[in-house]
Amino acid sequence: MTKRILSSVLFAAVIALAIACTQAPPANQTAKTNEPAPGAAIPPELKPGLDSINAADIMQHTKVLSADEYEGRGPGTKGEELSVKYLTEQYQRLGLKPGNPDGTYVQKVPLAGMTATTTASFAVGGKTIDLKFPQDYVSVSRRFTPESKVENSDLVFVGYGVVAPEFGWDDYKGVDVKGKTIVMLINDPAVPDASDPAKLDDKVFKGKAMTYYGRWTYKYEIASAKGAAAAIIIHETAPAGYPFEVVSGSWGRENFDIQRPDKNMGRVAVESWITTDRAKELFTASGQDFDALKKAAVKKDFKPVLLNAKVNLGVKNDLREINSANVVAKLEGSDPVLKNEYVIYTAHWDHLGRDPKLPGDQIFNGALDNASGTAALLEIAEAFTKLATPPKRSILFLSVTAEEKGLLGAKYYAENPLYPLNKTLANINMDGVNQWGRTKDVTMVGDDNSTLIDLLRETASAQSRAVNPDPEPEKGFYYRSDHFEFAKQGVPALYADTGTEFVGKDAAYSKQKRDEYTNKDYHKVSDEIKPDWDLAGAVDDAQLLTTIGYRVAQGDKYPEWKAGSEFKAKRDETMKGGPPNPTVP
Repeated sequence: MTKRILSSVLFAAVIALAIACTQAPPANQTAKTNEPAPGAAIPPELKPGLDSINAADIMQHTKVLSADEYEGRGPGTKGEELSVKYLTEQYQRLGLKPGNPDGTYVQKVPLAGMTATTTASFAVGGKTIDLKFPQDYVSVSRRFTPESKVENSDLVFVGYGVVAPEFGWDDYKGVDVKGKTIVMLINDPAVPDASDPAKLDDKVFKGKAMTYYGRWTYKYEIASAKGAAAAIIIHETAPAGYPFEVVSGSWGRENFDIQRPDKNMGRVAVESWITTDRAKELFTASGQDFDALKKAAVKKDFKPVLLNAKVNLGVKNDLREINSANVVAKLEGSDPVLKNEYVIYTAHWDHLGRDPKLPGDQIFNGALDNASGTAALLEIAEAFTKLATPPKRSILFLSVTAEEKGLLGAKYYAENPLYPLNKTLANINMDGVNQWGRTKDVTMVGDDNSTLIDLLRETASAQSRAVNPDPEPEKGFYYRSDHFEFAKQGVPALYADTGTEFVGKDAAYSKQKRDEYTNKDYHKVSDEIKPDWDLAGAVDDAQLLTTIGYRVAQGDKYPEWKAGSEFKAKRDETMKGGPPNPTVP
């Protein structure tokens, strides 16, 4: 989930400028990291804090937050009230100060809730193809209006729907799609390597790794920027990184956005997904070969194809205004000057709530996603309170709302920061802990894109652990959690994940468990605490992130984006006139 229009055009320009002016390191320079790197020892003054982090506490917090009583922690529900109350009480218990300068532990986040009743059909070849919700499609309108209609609209297949100047890529080729409905493939163009067609070209869209251009959020943003009437993404499980049930489960109920003065009227009127089978049916009825067009779409010379079909889409919104909340606590820094600079830890407290239409179990407990990450955040907060002397800079513990609705709580903070972003050194994010035992490594999510990755390697080495690249870069995890909203604003953001080399397990174990969770539990009512959970690895990871945050807060310079990062230009812009670097004499 991610941000809407940054503006999308400006954000794309930032990406283009940053990447066009620099050369990203070759993929093979970050892939061979399966040996611990030389690193500094863990600061001895951290020991009381690190020793306080334990599996029992992580489990207890997770049990509370994922209990049926919390009804899946949906924003604007009883579950939000209980979650905010629990987190506030825990931060107070730890003796942390209110994180909001107004003296409270909450940052109010004004959200708009939209529960849609939808219709969808194609008119093609003299007949009507009606789509069934939610088996065939889902649609939403994020415009804060009671009804949005797209009637008798021309359909244009625009390949992957990407405009990426730094790669010399334009799927629109000057074709005016204003007022039309565009149909797009998910993920980045899968450009084959000329020397080995079995592989992807890592010089274009990072090869196998997903870029932001591959995310569904970007695709709707560019559709809005192009003035399209509606946008339809064709779902495919492997390129999306999740089955269609994840889309229908998330989008088929109440959706949210941040309340804005323009009521989101600048967004495309209807945003939709359809299954591959129904897309193929549409293309065939239009006299087109879906597989052939998909193959053509991975070439730079692809041009949009007008389908011999029309679409009718309708969305009726039941609207409500929601006063949601980020919960924020502060550990004030010990240095009289540097205490006005900040390191922010984040984890989202929300999940998918309760769906009364489901038979049987209706509660999306979200035990792993993200009661466990919130539990780890509380443990890290407690660890910092155990230190004899707080770090020089202040630490914020930010429990954000509505991540599952599009990273909205993190987005709201990043757009309306309680403390200046040019005095925010880093964001360290958690989204689900390691529930399967200890690992010999930790996963670097995203590229080797900032000096925080260097700290990750050094600190992991002190634990005798290696740092390995993301085993599933095609799923674009770096763009799918709260840290991304900080990165888009230029703040160096670290997101590490469970390692893949489990102690006492064979090489296949990690993939087996990841696939098992994705297919059986991710965004399903079955995401509950399991009898086989082993949180020893979660403790290791929480200690790792505590150490990294402490070292940043004590350091003599700000973390920086590396050359080639799409976020570097934004940070440079943010830091103009900001604190000097290094900041400590």
